Order: sequence, then structure tokens, then C-alpha cells
Amino acid sequence: MIRSLILAAAATLTAVATLPGTASADKIGTPPPCVKATDVYGADFDVKQCGVSDVDQFRAGLENDGNAYCGPASLYNVLHYWGHVKGAPVGWLTTKVGQLDPLDQADYNVITNSIGRIGVDAKYDGKTTLGNLQKAWTIATKPARDAGWTSSTGNVSTAGTADFSGELAKKLNEGPLQIAYGRYKAGPWGSLQRSGGHIVTVVAAKGSFNGDTVQLKLSDPGRAGDHNTPGYLSTQSGYQLLDVTLEKKTIWEYRPVTDDPDTGVDESLEPGTFRFVERWELTGPQYIGSTRQMIENFNWFDMAAPQHYDGH
Repeated sequence: MIRSLILAAAATLTAVATLPGTASADKIGTPPPCVKATDVYGADFDVKQCGVSDVDQFRAGLENDGNAYCGPASLYNVLHYWGHVKGAPVGWLTTKVGQLDPLDQADYNVITNSIGRIGVDAKYDGKTTLGNLQKAWTIATKPARDAGWTSSTGNVSTAGTADFSGELAKKLNEGPLQIAYGRYKAGPWGSLQRSGGHIVTVVAAKGSFNGDTVQLKLSDPGRAGDHNTPGYLSTQSGYQLLDVTLEKKTIWEYRPVTDDPDTGVDESLEPGTFRFVERWELTGPQYIGSTRQMIENFNWFDMAAPQHYDGH
């Protein structure tokens, strides 16, 4: 099948050529061995999805070599699952994710272009938000809906969700998730203040419903094993799953006022606000630094094939 999406600069990427397909619609993804787990029916849960890719966000051809493309790259991992494991025709124009293998160097540029396309659809402006990434998902799944599939997406926040980890497990049982954490530093009056964030793909979760801790396995597009080694911007690293622990916390959060560029005053000079809010602190051997990582919310995704679909 013919496929391609050649995209120009990160701000204005356009399909201009076609290339022959090389990879079959199999379950390329998740470092082996991988055993699927679907236990969400008792007091405890144990969920693991197989066939989820672990694409690198740092790539030549993306703005700033992909430094802020964690959102588009982690969404590509989700689309990879639905394209390879479930056989959904997700993608853009003649480019279908199920025909691409991130570990095949011949597909590297097309996948880079696809991550760039997700960035455009998610209104990348030096960053992406989970809300706009849901819109990019809706665009990428349109070919499947045109073929009779259904698709849905939503978001669950730590604030106001009675059993956040339990909801995470139930949604993960349908397919991989995108989860966002903030990097929090010390703020005024003993508070914590957000100073940036990151988005990763959740592949597995183990814990208890209504519990205070949960163990996750992540595909993190920003933590490739070959990062900063020669050629890392033009090759895909080996897949890896990172183990982290989430622990429920109530934090005293400071939120400064941001400036509105459409007004004649600088609102950032106004005093900020404080609040108590529930977050889940993320810790792990790959996540040690000068800030504290606090999970804020996650995007979930689901699809269903048409009733007559036989997987071919």
C-alpha cells in the first residue's frame, strides 16, 4: 500500500510525497517478554497492555530537535497500539500507523513527520496540552470512523476524583493512556509551585482500588537509552519500560497569575492564589532531580471495531 506524509517545518507541515509500505500490521511494540494483564474485578488491580511502542521525542526535523514533543510522541505510542494490536486504520491521508515500525530505520522519517503532524493538530506552540492532544486523537482516528469504527477519549484529573488510581486502571484496561505530571519546586509560604511538566504513555498499573499507592510501567519518549549519544537524533532507541511509584498526596499549591497579552496591564504582577489540591507524586530511579513530579491528570482512549470486522 502506498503511504507517506512529508511535512515541511514544524509550524507548517504538509503531505507532499508517497513512499512504499514496509511494515506489516502486527504487534510491533513493548519490550519482550510481555504478558497482557486485565484484572480489574476484585479489591486489587493488575493491568498491562502489550504492543505499545516507545518512540523517541528527540528527533531531527522537529522544532528544537523535539525537546517539547513529549505530548505528540506519547500519543503516537497510543495510536501505535490501536493500529498494530487492534488493526484500526488510524493515521493521516495515506499514512497509516499500523503499517509503520518505529524500530525499522526505513520508517524513521515518516514517523518523525507523523509526530510533527500530531503536534500541528494539537496546536503545538512550544508545548502541547492534554485537551488539544485529544483533538489530535480525533483527527488521527477519523479514517477508522469513516470505516465504521467508533472512537472516544476523555480526561481524568487527580483533583476531585475519589479513586484516581482505580479509574486509571479501568481506563488502562481498554488501552494505553497519556499521563501528565507537573514539575513542582518550592513556592512562597511553604507551598509547591509548578515549573513545567511532561507527558508519558502508561502501559501497566498494579495496585488496589481506593488505595494510596500504585505501581506503573511507562513508555517515556524523553528518556531514551541512547540520549545524547552520536546519531541519537536520527535513530530510534531500543524500547524500554520504566518502573515508577505513585503515592497520593495533598499539597499546598501556589498558582501565580499569568499575563494576558491582549490587555494593556501586566496581570503577572498581581498576587497569586493558594489552594490545597490532591496530586499523586511520581518517584522512580529515572525520575530523580531538583523538583518533585506530581501527576495531575491523564487522557484515556477507546475504540471499537464495526460489528462485521474480522481483523483483516
